[in-house]
Amino acid sequence: MDEVKQIVLDIKNRKFRPIYFLMGEEPYYVDNISKYIENNVLSEEEKGFNQMVLYGRDVTIEDVVGQAKRYPMMSEYQVVIVKEAQDLARTIEKLVDYAENPQPSTILVLNYKYKTIDKRKKLYKTLKKSGVVFESKKLYDNQIGDWISRVLSGQNYTIAPKASQMLAEFLGTDLSKISNELDKLKIILPKGTQITPEHIELNIGISKDYNNFELQKAVGARDFLKANQIIKYFGENPKDNPMVVTVSLLFSFFSKVLHLHGLNDKSPRSVSTALKINPYFANEYIATSRNYPMRKVSGIIATLREFDVKSKGVGSNAVKQGDLLKEMIVRIMN
Repeated sequence: MDEVKQIVLDIKNRKFRPIYFLMGEEPYYVDNISKYIENNVLSEEEKGFNQMVLYGRDVTIEDVVGQAKRYPMMSEYQVVIVKEAQDLARTIEKLVDYAENPQPSTILVLNYKYKTIDKRKKLYKTLKKSGVVFESKKLYDNQIGDWISRVLSGQNYTIAPKASQMLAEFLGTDLSKISNELDKLKIILPKGTQITPEHIELNIGISKDYNNFELQKAVGARDFLKANQIIKYFGENPKDNPMVVTVSLLFSFFSKVLHLHGLNDKSPRSVSTALKINPYFANEYIATSRNYPMRKVSGIIATLREFDVKSKGVGSNAVKQGDLLKEMIVRIMN
């Protein structure tokens, strides 16, 4: 995020580079930097003659270079944006000659999403010298909560750890989806608000009581009643609570608990650092490790592997999701 902020700040201060090569598995930042350039470099009057949007599937590198070499009309700059530039992957190295001597009055933006160029090749090295190369990396599951907090903090909001966990669990690592949901909340809630699980439930539709986060907590605490209530809810609402997601999250949870068993220092701070989790949840993992010895955790992981296969329909086509979940939880908690 710091690199993104610097790129945007430079553009805002009109410190332009002739080429912006935006690449990587996470499209959120690629799209947002490109959109910022599209909306803020030229005035509305200048855009008519001097802003061109191309699509990788419709053009060649030669077409892109031809547009980039044009001079602006009644403007200091022209902006050429190539969306879906990854469709030019086979011939992208042909951009080297232009990158070595880019047109100073052109701002060329290439959105090379879901891929990266080979950093060992000449094009990458040349682009680094003449322009900006930004790689947008996919965030891991355990990084999403911090990302949500940082985004909201910059906009004068805070979020409760449980609310952040609910969003991360329900929306996964798709930053665009998460950002869209946060935008909805910001429209409704005044600045300075702390976003709570109740806000998430009321405005986004994620149950604060019946979700995988609460199931994980109930299983870890060996709360049979609560776990069975959640499993019953999941069985009655299978489309909103796919078993494959539940299995995946419990697998990740117990894998971390197994790791915890191997730690010498089991203090909350050490555990949160070693497991790469929010310190707020460290005590939950420590309590779970006390409830489930290492040998039992190893058995649970084997059970989850078995039910991961079953959740995908292998050997259990006639069994309802609710029944599978119930059997899985009974085996884990007994």
